[in-house]
Amino acid sequence: MFKQWSLGKVSQEDAPIRRLKWGTASLIVRAHLTPIVLPMVHSGFEEVMPEKFFLDRRPPFPLCNKKIRIMIGQPLEFDIPKMRQLAISKSRGDHLFSSTTSRGWPVISSHGLDLDEAAQRCLYSTISQQKQTVMEELRSLAKSS
Repeated sequence: MFKQWSLGKVSQEDAPIRRLKWGTASLIVRAHLTPIVLPMVHSGFEEVMPEKFFLDRRPPFPLCNKKIRIMIGQPLEFDIPKMRQLAISKSRGDHLFSSTTSRGWPVISSHGLDLDEAAQRCLYSTISQQKQTVMEELRSLAKSS
């Protein structure tokens, strides 16, 4: 059985990808089997369904004969057990993660490790940054082709 998660952000402007939220990182960490993440970036849909087409409104239906680019990157695999260990040690030694205000996140326990809120923040941030870097590379590649 395959599960599919969307880890994207919709934007009609040609700008660098903003910081990704941690929802997908949380799903990756909590999965029983570590999923393989397939990064995808698309462009051109802003011409198919522009925000302002006629009288500052969207067209009633998608426009035809427009160029769409879809870039699919190499699959990303995460070594979650190793990343958990690094997150725990980094969160305890880094005041940025350990001193942030607690929001009452539940402790995640698996593989004999307890991830408190600081460790989870560190782990989610690391995973999200890796995804964002790959997606930004794909966006740049799509822009240049």
